[in-house]
Order: sequence, then C-alpha cells, then structure tokens
Amino acid sequence: MTDHDTAVTPGWLDWYRGPSKPEFVLPPGAVDAHCHVFGPAAEFPFAPERKYTPVDASKHDLFALRDHLGVDRNVIVQATCHGADNSALVDALHAAGGRARGVATVRPDVTDAELRRLHDAGVRGVRFNFVRRLVDAAPREALETVARRVAPLGWHVVLYFEAEDLPDLEPFFASLPVPLVIDHMGRPDVTRSADGPEFARFLRFVAANDVWVKVSCPERLTVSGPPALDGERNAYRDVVPFARKVVEEFTDRALWGTDWPHPNLKNHMPDDGLLVDHIPHIATTAEQQRALLVDNPLRLYWPEEAR
Repeated sequence: MTDHDTAVTPGWLDWYRGPSKPEFVLPPGAVDAHCHVFGPAAEFPFAPERKYTPVDASKHDLFALRDHLGVDRNVIVQATCHGADNSALVDALHAAGGRARGVATVRPDVTDAELRRLHDAGVRGVRFNFVRRLVDAAPREALETVARRVAPLGWHVVLYFEAEDLPDLEPFFASLPVPLVIDHMGRPDVTRSADGPEFARFLRFVAANDVWVKVSCPERLTVSGPPALDGERNAYRDVVPFARKVVEEFTDRALWGTDWPHPNLKNHMPDDGLLVDHIPHIATTAEQQRALLVDNPLRLYWPEEAR
C-alpha cells in the first residue's frame, strides 16, 4: 500500500480518548450490541472499494473500552471500510474468548465452508447497508440469496437504511426468511414528532415482522443535542422520545450499542462514558434496562445461555 492508500479521510474525527467513567452502573452481563473494529490497516488492509478511510481502532482498544465502561460482551459489526473481507472481525472474535459475537458481510457466492468458518468464530448475522453515501446500490436479488444461504445457520440480517427509504424497502425486508435487526432505529428525522406518521410507520413495520431494533447512535441522529461531552448527562434530548418509545413498545426486542469508534461523524465525537449515562433516559426502569442490555442480546447472540 502507498501512503495515499492509507491516508485518513479528510475531516475524519478520531474516537474519544480517555472516556469518563459512567455514573450509571450497567447490569451484570451487559452487552454492547453494536461496535466495530477498524484495522489496524497495517495488519488488516481496508477494502479498495471503500467509501472512507478511518483512523485505526483495534480490538485491543475495543476491549479496553469494554472493560472501562463495565460492559461484559460485544457484538462486533463488520465495517464497510473492510468490505467483504471479515479478517479483522474474525481476529477480534477469536481474541475475545467467547465474549463477542459478530455480524459479517458476505457475498452471494460465499462458500459453505466459509460460512461455517465464520459461524465457528462467532458470527451470527450479516449486514445489508442501504445508506447511499456508504455503499453503491444494493442489489436485492443478491441480498436475498445471502439471506437464504445464512438462514439454515440461524443467523439474522442487520439492516441499515434511512427513514425516508423505508416505504420502498419494506416489502423486500418483509420477504426475507430470517429475523431482522434494524440499526439506529431506522434513522428517524428527530425534528419531527415521535408520535407522528413517519415514526408510526416504522413502529408498524417492527410490529408486523420478526424485527429487533437498536436504540443506538443518538449522537448520529441528534439535531439539537446537547452532545455527550463535558460531563453532560442529559444529552441528545431530541432523540430520547424515539428511543424511549421503542423500548416501551418492544421491550423484548430492543438492543443497545455504543457504535464505537463512531465512523463518519462530522459534528462531534461523543464521550462513550456519557453514552452509557444516556441509557436510563431511554430505558427508565430496571426491568427495561435488563431486557435491553442483557436478556435481549443474549437471546439473539448467545441463545444457548438465554433463560
């Protein structure tokens, strides 16, 4: 690789160094159900077709954050900058010693042997990305093939899309033969009402299908903040009504994650300790918190341990 090949995308925000210690104590067994590893590029080169080049964020950095926050386990999601080369993901899963599961990116021509290798490493899902600024047009026929291939393994499909695209995508999503996990609440427009017709449509889609929802990334959805920085423990107030509604209506199908190291943020980089302190604003009871952080991710990613 040349220096140009590994040059970080201009304007890229580095992940927050030295996060605060959360005041909110996570329940034993808590899972960060959405995070990533980037490289390190010298060991795990980024995909030539990538849309961005991030700062390295290694498995060692992720595990240090896990322990600092009081998280017990991680679900590591394949980053688009690595394409369909899941080497960095698999390496992190092996290093986690059973304390991590993975969501991979695979192509329709993936071999049965490769799927088995990924499963044995701890992969339990595949991600389909429909956000146009991150990927080229997603071919639905190919994705349908992937979903059929992974269904016998008991895997699910993680979906990332913009709220405005749901009406067009919903019939395709509903046709997939696997459980669905929605990233970041389907990216609602938080300047509109959480009780309005747009978010109501999303909630109806969740109710009508085998769908789980990540109430993650308030830092990505917020418009008016305030950001999770400088000790702010009442951050992202404009996002809270949306997340709280999901947790209340789908208590047994909601998941939470940090989204560390927060790829493609343009405005600010949040303190991950303060993101943990955001949780009681969206899951307001001990029962909701345990479901969100422990019971639900166990059922989805460690079903052999779920009660």
